Amino acid sequence: MSDTRDEHDEDPSVRVTIVLPCYNEEDHVLDEVKRICAAMDASGYGYELLAVDDASTDDTLARLRDAEGLYPHMRVIAFGHNGGAGTVRRIGSRRARGEFVVWTDADMSYPNERIPELVAMLDADPETDQIVGARTQEMGSHRVLRVPAKWVIRKIAELLTNTRIPDLNSGLRVFRRDVARPYLRLLPPGFSCVTTLTLAFLSNQHPVRYVPIEYAKRAGKSKFRFVGDAYRYVLQVLRMVMYFNPLKVLMPPALVLLGLGAGKFVFDQVRNPLYVPNNTVMILMTGLIIAAIALLADLIVRSREHA
Repeated sequence: MSDTRDEHDEDPSVRVTIVLPCYNEEDHVLDEVKRICAAMDASGYGYELLAVDDASTDDTLARLRDAEGLYPHMRVIAFGHNGGAGTVRRIGSRRARGEFVVWTDADMSYPNERIPELVAMLDADPETDQIVGARTQEMGSHRVLRVPAKWVIRKIAELLTNTRIPDLNSGLRVFRRDVARPYLRLLPPGFSCVTTLTLAFLSNQHPVRYVPIEYAKRAGKSKFRFVGDAYRYVLQVLRMVMYFNPLKVLMPPALVLLGLGAGKFVFDQVRNPLYVPNNTVMILMTGLIIAAIALLADLIVRSREHA
């Protein structure tokens, strides 16, 4: 499915585009659509709701099609095959006609009635480019494992971006479409797309504001897989920081290795003058190679920014 947007589809009356990924949500998807539309209708904002069925295997698409005539601001988009939440959000954001784009989920876990409030915050603050709903509690599956794992991943991201991040992978957020457009091509197909967008904004000095939100137990069956998705989250954090600031990732281990190598070299010379063991040479050379790669990667990033 093409993710391009026809520039002639611009509609000045539409200020907000809500991208709603839907996959096997037949029992509650219409409740979510009703909640979102009721909140937006009362807000006074012109909006469109892009309900994207990601090749559901249940009756989600049929429910959306049946309700399409009841909600004039809703457009239903059907994928021919399952592309993942990141693919849905990327294509939906590219097709957005509103200047503000909202990402959320259709599983009743996020307080979507607060979408107009988040949009109004961003609309009133020209210095901010993204508002993220920061969850105050964890209600997902595998809580015993998820909480410490997500804390570690979040701390890694904070260290690499020098920014406090209350919630790295919240699915409820609103951002300026034009600011996000250059980064949409970087979105992976899975859940880590929200992490990617957060890191892309932070790494490029786009102000992100966090607003506390309540988070409910999701309706239906969770699509989150702890081991696989946690592994992808860590990789995506490192990938995004490498993409924008490779020195942050590569230079610390290079300096550690060079320091260890220099210390071992001194120790070796005190213990056995004029003799340099192979392992000392390997430590120093590894540190030098990583440092060289870091500098080369940083040069490529800087060249890309000025291209």
